[in-house]
Amino acid sequence: MSTQLTEKKTACVVGGTGYVASLLIKLLLEKGYSVNTTVRDPDNQKKISHLISLQELGELKIFGADLTDEGSFDVPIAGSDIVFHVATPVNFVSEDPENDMIKPAIQGVVNVLKACAKSKTVKRVVLTSSAAAVTINGQNGTGLVMDEKNWTDVEFLSSAKPPTWGYPASKTLAEKHAWKFAEENNIDLITIIPSLMAGPSLTPDIPSSTGLAICLITGNEFLTNALKGMQMLSGSISIAHVEDVCRAHIFLAEKESASGRYICCAENTSVPELAKFLHQRYPQYKVPTDFGDFPSKAKLVISSEKLISEGFSFKFGIEEIYDQTLEYFKSKGVLKLKNSGFHFLKFLSGNKIFLNIHLLQHGYCISDLKVVKQFSLK
Repeated sequence: MSTQLTEKKTACVVGGTGYVASLLIKLLLEKGYSVNTTVRDPDNQKKISHLISLQELGELKIFGADLTDEGSFDVPIAGSDIVFHVATPVNFVSEDPENDMIKPAIQGVVNVLKACAKSKTVKRVVLTSSAAAVTINGQNGTGLVMDEKNWTDVEFLSSAKPPTWGYPASKTLAEKHAWKFAEENNIDLITIIPSLMAGPSLTPDIPSSTGLAICLITGNEFLTNALKGMQMLSGSISIAHVEDVCRAHIFLAEKESASGRYICCAENTSVPELAKFLHQRYPQYKVPTDFGDFPSKAKLVISSEKLISEGFSFKFGIEEIYDQTLEYFKSKGVLKLKNSGFHFLKFLSGNKIFLNIHLLQHGYCISDLKVVKQFSLK
């Protein structure tokens, strides 16, 4: 049971249709908050159907707003006590990440913070960053520990230009601009740095990050290569349950002593170590464990020690994360056992697997693919 508020407060969630944001809204309503949320198209009933359903839990107002439209956040943020900025622009098909992702991400953060400063009621802003803003650099070796002091090396990204490099660059630069604006305008800012997320979703479509998380079970070769790419560029496979990430958002919003950046990661592992765990826990899926000369150990871990020291405790370990994610996929009818193996029926909607690389939480891929790929099931 969530702890109820002693007095009614209003929270604004920017970017309400997504995986994290929709569950965050649910938890806020259950705690007794009034919630305003922003979506790009409030008239698209299909995209906001899950938000409309949440209105049964409490006072939830849905507003139209766009990250690049200065002033569009003034009304939804006005009167709010807390603002959660979860949205980020993503365009992996772009050949111009600078103008299509990086500049809009920075502009979006500044536009939201301007509205917060203008409101005069906002006491704290919680920005959802990413482990992609922490772990990417040219360091070699193993046994490295990354914490809130570390930042992704944007110069390394812009010169090496790994596939989808614009995403980690945009997350890093947007967070840095957020800190600069907050300091200059006396805004109480907290940033949360989540790892790859899995667990059940409220969204109409299956979140892509969950497909990446269970690709060793489904046998999706493209996503398995993407997972390997994540380890090679990020240094590890780091994962958390989406509910823990949302709980951390609320915990830090309410924790008076909280300040600065907070990593939120329940487990650090590598592709071979994860495969071994999945093979043992779910023998029916016959997860392969031989990865040849691919590195068996992660180069680094990202530490949630600061978050835990603040008093937060994770509800879900690696076992619960995968148990619940598999049950979620089964409930959606997209993962079924077939004879001695398994059958991955479909992903997202229709009869096509739309591999939206937004699901690569860190934005990396080991292949040379630079555009969104689409595959058809026969």
